[in-house]
Amino acid sequence: MLLWQIFWLFARVALFSWGGGPASMALMQRETTAVGWATPEEFADALAVGNALPGPIAPQVSAYIGYKMAGVSGAIAAAGGTVLPTTILMLIMVVLFFGIKDSPTIKAMLVAVRPVVVGLLLWTTYEMAVSVFGVKKLGWVAALTQGWDKMAIIAVTFILLTFTKINPVFIILGAAGLGYLAYR
Repeated sequence: MLLWQIFWLFARVALFSWGGGPASMALMQRETTAVGWATPEEFADALAVGNALPGPIAPQVSAYIGYKMAGVSGAIAAAGGTVLPTTILMLIMVVLFFGIKDSPTIKAMLVAVRPVVVGLLLWTTYEMAVSVFGVKKLGWVAALTQGWDKMAIIAVTFILLTFTKINPVFIILGAAGLGYLAYR
């Protein structure tokens, strides 16, 4: 029964979130924390681990939480729930979309959906910031003041990704090395 619940929760997230893996993180966080499968801190850890690995983020984060809930079987159920329904839907939609992609109605709908995806990503970023900086314990001012080092890491990451062509993997590996040296 638990494996079915895991599969179904992640299938719902996959089917009802728009904008791909990163955009689904907001809904995935809301759903998994609502049922008590992950705390915001655990979700931030899952997201960090998933971002450190190559490949799509949604199945990685879902597998992390599925594993926490039910071991390897839970990880498989979670990743399957994340991937199978949307893959089947995508195969159907690809066939249909190429017939309607130039429709003014479809184009108009996509104009409104794209900013929603940005909003979902911003919400996920906000929720992660609350967790990473310990805002609930300290409040925003104290959390940002005490977390100046994390703000610096965020700023350097943003600058590197915006103004260079450095692969994010190297930024993540550099941050892991910095964490090993500075935070042990």
